[in-house]
Amino acid sequence: MTALHPSLGVPSTPESTLDSVLTPEAMYRIPAHRVATEPRTGRPAPTGHAHSPSLVMLVLIATVGILAYAHFLLNPASRGDWLPYSLVIAAESILIFQALLSMWTILSGSSDPREFSVHQAQATLIHTRSLARDGLMDQPERWPLHLGDQPATIDVFITTYGEDLDVIRTTVTAARRMHGEHLTRVLDDGRSDEVRDLAAELGVRYLRRLSSNGAKAGNVNHALTVSTAEFFVIFDADFVPKPGFLLETLPFFIDDTVSFVQTPQAYSNLHNVISRGAGYMQAVFYRFIQPGRNRFNAAFCVGTNVIFRRDAINDIGGMYTDSKSEDVWTSLKLHERGWKTIYIPTVLATGHAPDTVEAYTKQQLRWATGGFEILLQSNPLSPRRRLTFDQRLQYLVTASFYLTGIAPLLLLLVPPLEIYFDLRPMNISTTVVTWLLYYAGFYLMQVVLAFYTMGSFRWETLMLATASFPIYVAALINVLVGKEQHWSATGNRSKAASPFNFMIPQVLFFVFLLLTSVVAVWRDVTIGTLTLATAWNVTNTVILGTFVGTALIESHGARRVRALSRKVVPS
Repeated sequence: MTALHPSLGVPSTPESTLDSVLTPEAMYRIPAHRVATEPRTGRPAPTGHAHSPSLVMLVLIATVGILAYAHFLLNPASRGDWLPYSLVIAAESILIFQALLSMWTILSGSSDPREFSVHQAQATLIHTRSLARDGLMDQPERWPLHLGDQPATIDVFITTYGEDLDVIRTTVTAARRMHGEHLTRVLDDGRSDEVRDLAAELGVRYLRRLSSNGAKAGNVNHALTVSTAEFFVIFDADFVPKPGFLLETLPFFIDDTVSFVQTPQAYSNLHNVISRGAGYMQAVFYRFIQPGRNRFNAAFCVGTNVIFRRDAINDIGGMYTDSKSEDVWTSLKLHERGWKTIYIPTVLATGHAPDTVEAYTKQQLRWATGGFEILLQSNPLSPRRRLTFDQRLQYLVTASFYLTGIAPLLLLLVPPLEIYFDLRPMNISTTVVTWLLYYAGFYLMQVVLAFYTMGSFRWETLMLATASFPIYVAALINVLVGKEQHWSATGNRSKAASPFNFMIPQVLFFVFLLLTSVVAVWRDVTIGTLTLATAWNVTNTVILGTFVGTALIESHGARRVRALSRKVVPS
């Protein structure tokens, strides 16, 4: 999922939203190259590109560790007091479900979407003799592209909504320089005259609309009514494409059942704790989960760094507009119509990860709200969905993913229950060594996998995963009560506020855990034994304290920048 924006309107019922993408009048204005009339069925045939034996072995060991931990927790002999035991079971059930499905998807990722026909199409994408004849060899942005014997027409949409001009300038300049003939358009929902002038300066088309209905998806749908190309690319304003984007993605469309080709979101600003944590939290998804979904024809669009076939979007009535997760919903509707989706783990554009508490909070709140909308308002397992069993499971995993962000809240409450009320989650006869053995089989193997696959274990991700529970609770409440979540541009510092404005629950919880740790240490000193509850609570306190410390550093840095700005600007 990716950044969405403004007024999405009043939520409607799932049945009505599924068919309310574009009005018939708007659809009439979208030029159609070919509109499919019958849904396609069937799973794409996998091709061979196996994981390394070491990775397969680690994933299998981790899976065994997960199952052993689940068996230990569910064994009646392990059950302790009901309240803390229920909290542990609820939290760990969510985490184990997600972990098992992730392992299964990773192991499935041996399917390489680059079939022979794709390589063949890539080899004939550019007609070099024609380039030499027409004197275009030194102008790659003007190279005509061909799919088979047919010329391909491409529009590049750069969606903007209040981003800094320098950010937009960098992206537009890079988009213009992409190899292959294309037409670049700036879709400005911020209605900024400065952006309009910038587009004119850079020699690209500029488009704004009268309203922001449908947010980013509505913006793209509006652009489709005034453009004609057979394929269109979407970049968020802060994602800078590489020159070879079209050359790598377009050949997949030689298969006329392919609806879109998605590439990863990668970040170039991993310069502080928040941006590194936010960036690496998504790394496993883009390196292993999305490739695994190719096997099930369940790769999702993430809203940017993606190229679409116009006919596929016409077939489903335009980009889906009635959800925070317009990208996932658009993918779902394409899958229901039998279209094929492709994900390639090749980084072809880099963007900005949120690097402040405010930006991270707003981004995660939007994404989580979209996920909970799917979970609570549109059941992927419903028989009304025309999906394969594999696709249903993948959508269920996506819809329920943000529950893993609420699980830490339940686990944070367990140690205080023992410290204050002597309530234990596990049977008092279970030794600490036994508990740690099963616990390590689950969590330690996740750390080992992170080391193997990512080259390191990023403590920043653990910190954010633990400290973000208020965001996900708020998102869940938003969906339950129908509260609208407004959009703001990632990385826009023009309205920067104190990070503590967005983390009051975390600060209060940190103070509570700190006091609890003091009480626990005093108790252990009195009885002369270090208890697991004390160690667990102190660890949680340190993790939340790190987040609070990160906010203090950010707040101090922001004050220093403002002070320097006042000195530079004459009074």
